[in-house]
Amino acid sequence: MLRLLDRLEEVLIATLIAAATTIIFASVVHRYSLGMIADVVAYGRSAGMPWLSDGAKSAYFGLRSVNLIWAQELCIILFVWMAKFGAAYGVRTGVHVGIDVVINKLDTPKRRLFILFGLCAGALFTGIIGSLGANFVWHMAHTDAISPDLGLPMWIVYLAIPLGSYLMCFRFLQVAAAFLRTGELPHHDHGHVDGVDEDPVGYAVTHSPLTPKDD
Repeated sequence: MLRLLDRLEEVLIATLIAAATTIIFASVVHRYSLGMIADVVAYGRSAGMPWLSDGAKSAYFGLRSVNLIWAQELCIILFVWMAKFGAAYGVRTGVHVGIDVVINKLDTPKRRLFILFGLCAGALFTGIIGSLGANFVWHMAHTDAISPDLGLPMWIVYLAIPLGSYLMCFRFLQVAAAFLRTGELPHHDHGHVDGVDEDPVGYAVTHSPLTPKDD
């Protein structure tokens, strides 16, 4: 069950990132294409080429009819959802930045106590935020508030707060339980690249086209 939840979390974050990136790319291409076609219209008029000006004008109005005014709002919503669930993913994988210089210098019992206190405090905070967010969403669902461009009910937009916060609370408790059992915290090596050995120099030499290969 936990593996399924982990997988769903990763798929959701990846999907949100891909969707936001695609929408932003399409919006930028759309905006710059309109500007380029407008320049072609102006050039056709100044150069005495009505066929070019008329063709570019038709393309301009055809492209302009594609309404992407909602793109910015949707990208903001996608990034908010991605940030909330990404924070929970960060707790699970240990990618959040933490200042633990002093804690690591303590003896084992005190270090263990401080780490558990920090994890429980994180769970308490995110649990409170999730509860407050759920209460807010509940009241928002009984209103007619919608987003300006998409016309999306605002309670759906704000639903990211309780869902993401509760998931983050669960991840704090999950990490705390694992720490109690094993004494280990999730750790992410920021210098690690998938597919590359721990020794980057050795990897580069081994895979270099100049290195002789055995038959």
